[in-house]
Amino acid sequence: MLLGCIGDDFTGSSDLANTLAKGGMRVTQYCGIPDASSDPSVEAGIVALKSRTIPPAEAVALSLKALEWLMAQGCRQFFFKYCSTFDSTPEGNIGPVIDALLARLGADRTIVCPAFPTTGRTVYQGHLFVGDRLLSESGMEQHPLTPMTDPDIRRWLASQTEHAVGHVPESVVTRGAEAIRAALDGEVSACRPVVVVDAVRDEDLQAIGRAARDLKLVTGGSGIALGLPDNFRQSGLLAESRGGWEPARGPAAILSGSCSRMTRAQVARYREGHPALEVRPEDLMAGRVTVADAAGWALARMADDAPLVFTSDEPAAVAAAQKRYGREEIASAIEAFFAELARRLAAGGVERLVVAGGETSGAVVEGLRLPALEIGPEIAPGVPAVKATDRPLWLSLKSGNFGGAEFFETALKTLEGSSR
Repeated sequence: MLLGCIGDDFTGSSDLANTLAKGGMRVTQYCGIPDASSDPSVEAGIVALKSRTIPPAEAVALSLKALEWLMAQGCRQFFFKYCSTFDSTPEGNIGPVIDALLARLGADRTIVCPAFPTTGRTVYQGHLFVGDRLLSESGMEQHPLTPMTDPDIRRWLASQTEHAVGHVPESVVTRGAEAIRAALDGEVSACRPVVVVDAVRDEDLQAIGRAARDLKLVTGGSGIALGLPDNFRQSGLLAESRGGWEPARGPAAILSGSCSRMTRAQVARYREGHPALEVRPEDLMAGRVTVADAAGWALARMADDAPLVFTSDEPAAVAAAQKRYGREEIASAIEAFFAELARRLAAGGVERLVVAGGETSGAVVEGLRLPALEIGPEIAPGVPAVKATDRPLWLSLKSGNFGGAEFFETALKTLEGSSR
């Protein structure tokens, strides 16, 4: 294994896997820390964790365990993948994990770059934008678990890390890899080893990737991985051969636990012409709706269509439910609901499963106890089709804000191998 990656959620890990596979690397996504060694043919291994919103100390411990496994596979470089909207709180978890990985690797620097212009995420003057809006005005300020109220990644990260935070501006990035390396050297000399790097174009990410060739640790969103495969290719280390993708046409279902603006639009679009069951968090908490109810409803409709079961709701409704029942209690109940629902649907014959939401996807993957995922064709920027390595189950694991309004229909067609 050449590149060892640690993802702080399952959808983000799939996003990274998609980027690396498109770059020509043989990629496997592991669902949690494996018990055995990797296949020798794997060039990029991604250990997908569910560590984004757990307590920082737990996230650090889990990430270090993943790092130890990846180091044992002989990796030459390591990548810590977090969301392109930098989902975290002032306490963590991104900064503490970066600190721990740097210390374990004995590295003197790393870059921080959540940008991915193709999906509308850019960093300019250290500030993160979603489309033409600052992060704090993009809807992420209302995220139920990690509300992002400050778009200045330097300032947000400074509250989390024990290191001083540096910056490489776009004016340097546009001059190319050598200029970026020189700027990184300057930041390290100034005792600012954790360096936020601007990127407003995909070409910037390519240059940053080349500049990161000799770094032990790279951190960022999946976009920064655009330039990494070529580093290994130029060293003659890539096999340049990948297996084919076998699609499925079996029964399908859609599960949505994301409350992002885009997912709500996708839910609204899909339910116009397809069966959809809304499960309100307060009904779930009060026991008025059970997993058995939802599974029975969905299984009864799978022969004719792909049913949608969703808890996605407006931010005000989510906030009200959180106030009444508690934020963690609501989140845990929803995740447990979708994990058990996925198990029942799989037992009932589902072969194609589309899941929306990072935490929801993590709960589904853990609930199904999937050991690893094969990476297939791209459904939308940042979202690949994936297949379980141990059973006939094809999935789409989507972060909340990814994809267009028609994403659910597109995902179902891609999983079955149909044209869009």
